[in-house]
Parts: sequence; structure tokens; C-alpha cells
Amino acid sequence: MKFDYLFRNVTVIDGSGGAEYLADVAVRGDRIADIAPGISGEAVHEIDGSGRVLAPGFIDVHTHDDINVIRFPEYLPKISQGITTVIVGNCGISAAGATINALVPDPMNLLGEAHQFVYPTVEAYAHAVEQARPAINVGTLIGHTALRNNQMDDLFRPATEAEILAMRGQLKQALQQGALGLSTGLAYASAFQSTTEEVMALVEELAAEKGIYTTH
Repeated sequence: MKFDYLFRNVTVIDGSGGAEYLADVAVRGDRIADIAPGISGEAVHEIDGSGRVLAPGFIDVHTHDDINVIRFPEYLPKISQGITTVIVGNCGISAAGATINALVPDPMNLLGEAHQFVYPTVEAYAHAVEQARPAINVGTLIGHTALRNNQMDDLFRPATEAEILAMRGQLKQALQQGALGLSTGLAYASAFQSTTEEVMALVEELAAEKGIYTTH
């Protein structure tokens, strides 16, 4: 049987939580074809894995790579470390679902400049990622500060009931379009005046859509 890659005598950590073990790993196309001791067959590329570890790609759950995965799709800084998935939209700031009308507020300016925020919905962001075809997988959270900036004329005060309702509606749409959940950065000045009630109201949308909540 012909394989594209055949790793011989490699230490496998398969991600199941079980102990490491010694095996051969055969790959055909973009799929693992077999994992077993002493796989018979030929391969276009046969690699001696003696003394080396083969493992699933790592997930970097706290990144601000929102725009960079589109600008630099080869993303060597991550894949060179074995990272194959990044979670973006952390700390209350996200490119997905953000609309910038003037200056980019701190800390959203960590992600880029105003002209780079061109993804008003998760759907638009997902389309841009699909077009860029980055070398890593991307999952996004929705930033609480991004929602505040969309709906409020002043980030340095508590949100009104109407503004919270508008944020809830946008968050619900984002979750239905594939966002993983909500992130907050309540220590930052742009979100520091958020009330507990404001955050709780948004988290209610997560419960309905089975989203997750993360905070800085």
C-alpha cells in the first residue's frame, strides 16, 4: 500500500490522554491512514522518527491574531511551534463583529488600524479567513469591548438598557453565525465602567446558544 508519508519508530502522543507509545504512523493525502507497530508498505516520504515525538497540533487559546491570520496566512510563527489552531477575539477585543467609525479605542488598537476592521459580522470574518486560507485553523470569540464600541458613544460609562439590548442582539447573531462565545477585558478603561448587570445580560445569550465565556 502506498502512502505519502510514513513515520517509522516514532513516539506517539495521540491526544487521548493515554500514555505515549512507540509506533509507525502512515499518512495519505491530508489524513492519517494508519497507526500501528511495523506498518508494511511504501511511502513517497519515509521518515525515521526514532527519539522524536509525533503529536496532534496544539491549540493556542489566547491570541490576538484576529487580523494577522488574514494578512499573513502562512503564519510561520505559529506553525513552527506546532500550533495548528488559534482562538482569537480574546480580552474583550475582536475584529469579527467590530465596526470602527473613527479612532480605534484602546485596547482594540492592539489588533490593527481602523481601515483593517472590515468584518462587521462573524460571517464576514469567516469569509475573509476562508479566502485567505491560513495555514492554521481559526476560531473566534466576540469581544465585549467591541460590542460596546459598536453601540455606545462613550466607553467610559455604564451602558444603558437600550445599549445592552443592542449588544445582546449583535452577540446572539454572532453566536448563530459561528462565534465560540464572549470575551471580556474588564480591567481595561474602555470596559471598566461595565456593570455586573451588563455582563450578566450578555452571558444570558451565551447560555441560550451554548457559547463560552472568557475574561482577561
